[in-house]
Amino acid sequence: MSEQSQVTLEVTGLAKSFGATRALRSCSLRLLAGEVHALMGENGSGKSTLVKILTGVHAPDTGGFQVGGRAVRFGGPAAAIDAGVMAVYQEVLVVGPRSVLENVWLGADGVFRRKVSEADKRAKAAAVLGELLEQVPGLDTPVEQLSLSDRQACGIARALVREPKVLILDEATSALDVATRDRLFAALARRKAAGMSVLFVSHRMDEVDAISDRVSVLRSGESVATLDAAEATTGELVRLMTGAEHLTVTPDGGSLAHRSGPAADAPVLLRVRGLRLRPDAEPVDFELRAGELVGLAGLEGHGQDAFIKALWEGPSGDGSVLRIQDGAQTEVRSEQKAAAAGIGYVPRDRRAEALFGTLSIRENFAAATQRKDTRFGLLSRKSALGRFAEYKAGLKVRMGRESDPITTLSGGNQQKVVIARWLARRPDVLLLNDPTRGVDIGAKRDIYALLDELTGKGVAVVMLSTEVDEHIELMDRVLVFREGSHSASLDRKELTRQSLVAAFFGRTVSAAAAPAAAPTDGAA
Repeated sequence: MSEQSQVTLEVTGLAKSFGATRALRSCSLRLLAGEVHALMGENGSGKSTLVKILTGVHAPDTGGFQVGGRAVRFGGPAAAIDAGVMAVYQEVLVVGPRSVLENVWLGADGVFRRKVSEADKRAKAAAVLGELLEQVPGLDTPVEQLSLSDRQACGIARALVREPKVLILDEATSALDVATRDRLFAALARRKAAGMSVLFVSHRMDEVDAISDRVSVLRSGESVATLDAAEATTGELVRLMTGAEHLTVTPDGGSLAHRSGPAADAPVLLRVRGLRLRPDAEPVDFELRAGELVGLAGLEGHGQDAFIKALWEGPSGDGSVLRIQDGAQTEVRSEQKAAAAGIGYVPRDRRAEALFGTLSIRENFAAATQRKDTRFGLLSRKSALGRFAEYKAGLKVRMGRESDPITTLSGGNQQKVVIARWLARRPDVLLLNDPTRGVDIGAKRDIYALLDELTGKGVAVVMLSTEVDEHIELMDRVLVFREGSHSASLDRKELTRQSLVAAFFGRTVSAAAAPAAAPTDGAA
């Protein structure tokens, strides 16, 4: 059988402009039957525009595509679904008050009749969710009661129950915990064997390495390469996307992997004593010094998220979190006390916890520092703009006007605005909960450079990350959490991919046995 006869989706010369902005210049790719084909590129490379054309949200200006050998031009998302093309996006798209069952089958029924019986809906939803989740929630449970990862699993199940010919995952794994992601990959492998094709959009090198048969790269709206999995090393993919090989490259071409770290006599800014994250877990003790960048790692759900939130909100049970300032101790018992003590926090779920979607970029930036812009009881727009200008330049925020809605920005630039919001308070301690989740490599590098600058000025940073490469290249030391407690600490000279991943599972790997240095291919 020829490759042409196996092609499920073929894209030829697609281009799309929005006014003067050329979002997609010339995109071509072939997606084969039974293939997982990764699509990579920085924000602004055209990935989102391509996905929206393939799913009927946008029409191309030039070029075209075929599904199953037939030329198509979708008039809307419903036409794409009818043709067997479905997408799941990074944003968790569920209706909170509606049940799990209703969310899985959202949009499946016609106006005048049901396409699938109630019994079949329940059986199929339970079967698909059983593939994705260790414990299937009650199908009548309101989906808003589920974790972020489980809510996203419901969105993925919504696509899988319809058995599409082409499944597009557009950063859809970024909200999943590790266990659910791995179960999804197993489910995709089974469907791939049955002929389903997957277009997999991700910024996660480890995921691309784990699941992809081939990888295509977009840069500045153009297709620049398609590689077989064996050729698609991290170094080569980063080079194709950006022209440099390391994740943490600096503007002068160096790497942050060689940060000097904090001074030996740097003062302690934060002290944790006897913090118990679970009733049956060992208590955690921890000290954070000025200028230190500490990573939090571990398998999802093992305590690192609870730990960073306790640093911000205070302990929910036993233990204490103490902010040390000029020899005096302030106990952190609430977000308000933390903020007043010079601590800033950037949450994991940008959309639900950090952004005010109806407000402008400027208003989102100024949300935590409005007092600085108040004159005689009135808010000064000019003052907010002047303060934002410093952070816009330093963080390289790419945007139109400050009055534009925050939702007009890419995910990476939204995250920069949220970080700028807290930097405007001049914190001494900055807590970052997976800040580069769903962010492209260019935006990641801007954030990495900022962290290097902040720690150089004495700011202490605690950063939860789900990317092994970030820990290896960035951190002065990493705290690994397992079963609700701090189980291991790895300093910079001990950090390798092998040693870190082994610690996730309660194992150790000696530095001599593990190849050191910055990684050049996908993380475990």
